[in-house]
Amino acid sequence: MPHSTSAKKTVRKSEEARLANKAIKSSMRSQVKKVHEAVAAGDKDKAQAEMKLAAKKLDKAAKKNVIHKNQASRRKSRLQKTVDKL
Repeated sequence: MPHSTSAKKTVRKSEEARLANKAIKSSMRSQVKKVHEAVAAGDKDKAQAEMKLAAKKLDKAAKKNVIHKNQASRRKSRLQKTVDKL
């Protein structure tokens, strides 16, 4: 356990950041999952609409440094390829 006041504050802040990052990641993963489900169902219009939202969530996660910008770009590219195959 931390003893100094600044160390205690660091623990509090890192916990708040962890929870915020967890929420962003969860939201991002859920949206990616919706794209995969739409592709599996063969619904092109829904897949494209969900892809647009997924790209937005991935970009937002990258902007907030939850994931690396190159990872967001790679995931968007791979998702778009699966949608384009429909």
